[in-house]
Amino acid sequence: MLDEATLSQLQDYFQKITRPVRIQSGPGSHERKAELEGMLHQLAGITPQIHFAAGSAAELDAISFQVAPKNTSSGEIVFSGIPGGHEFSSLILAILQCGGVAPKLDAEISALIQKRIKNELRFETIVSLSCHNCPDVVQTLNSFALLNPLVHNRMIDGALYPDLIAERGIQGVPAVYLNGERFADGKLDPGQILAKILEVLPADDGAEPEAGSDECDVLVIGGGPAGAAAAVYAARKGFDVALVADRIGGQVKDTMAIENLIALHETTGPELAESLRGLLEKNNVRLREHLQVRTIEPGAIHTVTLNTGAVIKARAIAIATGARWRELGVPGEKENIGRGVAYCPHCDGPFFKGKHVAVIGGGNSGVEAALDLAGIVKHVTVLEFLPELKADQVLQDRLHERGNIDVMTNVATDAIETANGAVNQLLYTDRASAKQQQLSIDGVFIQIGLVPNSQFVKEVVETNRFGEIIINDRCATSVPGIFACGDVTTVPYKQIITAMGEGAKAALSIFEYLLKEAVPA
Repeated sequence: MLDEATLSQLQDYFQKITRPVRIQSGPGSHERKAELEGMLHQLAGITPQIHFAAGSAAELDAISFQVAPKNTSSGEIVFSGIPGGHEFSSLILAILQCGGVAPKLDAEISALIQKRIKNELRFETIVSLSCHNCPDVVQTLNSFALLNPLVHNRMIDGALYPDLIAERGIQGVPAVYLNGERFADGKLDPGQILAKILEVLPADDGAEPEAGSDECDVLVIGGGPAGAAAAVYAARKGFDVALVADRIGGQVKDTMAIENLIALHETTGPELAESLRGLLEKNNVRLREHLQVRTIEPGAIHTVTLNTGAVIKARAIAIATGARWRELGVPGEKENIGRGVAYCPHCDGPFFKGKHVAVIGGGNSGVEAALDLAGIVKHVTVLEFLPELKADQVLQDRLHERGNIDVMTNVATDAIETANGAVNQLLYTDRASAKQQQLSIDGVFIQIGLVPNSQFVKEVVETNRFGEIIINDRCATSVPGIFACGDVTTVPYKQIITAMGEGAKAALSIFEYLLKEAVPA
């Protein structure tokens, strides 16, 4: 049941509702049905715009309910379970959007979803209520359902559907199914979801909307700390600035505890991401979120094409696309993602409660993951390739205080093996003795660093053998007018505060470039 403080806050939110919203739950019995319907009755009691009919959706089970505009056609939005935890925001956003609040999607994405999808797409998104990545996927697909009546999304709380979890062999979330087939696993940005949907659609029959063209002085590609800093600094110099990103906050949004950002005692990734968004909006940066850059054609005026087909022309570009999790590249890794192989301890840790897991990597990320998991699982084994852990000493001290964490150093992971469709052991080599050994485990969390997101620009600017964009001390790349900053570059330290400084430096370098070298617009 919702407390008075939450109800009071929701009363303010629900004032934005401009059209009736219908909520219908399924018939039948379930031990938590009273809890579910009690919460829905509370929500309906906040405003007369919400109409709740208990047990009226005959096609749903006892612990499911549907949210929809009362008098407008749209795709189905179904919640199977009680959307608490991180998913409570998905429910509230679904109600608001059904009630007339427009989804925060770029115009090109909205047009593509509305015009390109001509056959039913039935999504099922299996989540954990403790997963902070799952709501992004649920909310994106819910927004798509509101844009096109042929799109349907059902959020499923895996904890309440153990038979489904066992049947499908799910060991990681979010796990997304499309028309009954596995569609995607793990963390997905809205831009990635759109790209995957476009891959499964039939060839374009000419219905794709006009791509259109946009112009700006400075285009920033990437919405993390580096991109946000570059955009704000450029905007404060008086430039017309546009920013294209999968999501505002970037990878930092996946970090739950941030304690080393100077001037802040502590914060979380989602909180920092919202602060970045607020600063961008305050400085009138034109945000093009949930989009990806497909190509860059350099010139006196650079031409950038997005994955929607839209084109942006810019006098200068700052690339700040960050990095993503590095894969081990061993047998059994890719094929078992979501079935025992994971990259996010916050999201997938609850699936391994009471079990033995391995964490590959002894840097800060690996040790932090081990500490997080130690409070959930029975036992954690940390495997580090080098003779010593690389994590900060303060983290190592915390690690050694835990009684259910073992550390193995100077070992190389060789393969991840399964039995009956689930991970059951890890093969590794003791580098000192050169002997291969086995470790019985139920899951593997891989934390071995990052890979720069530079693939879209490798044929345009110079990169090193790691894929990092090579920059000079002013963040300039090998192409005049194209700058880069943050984790995607050769800057040696991949830290939030470093990325912010590099973003500011890139913007100041762009200012000098446009002032002294570029042809006036």
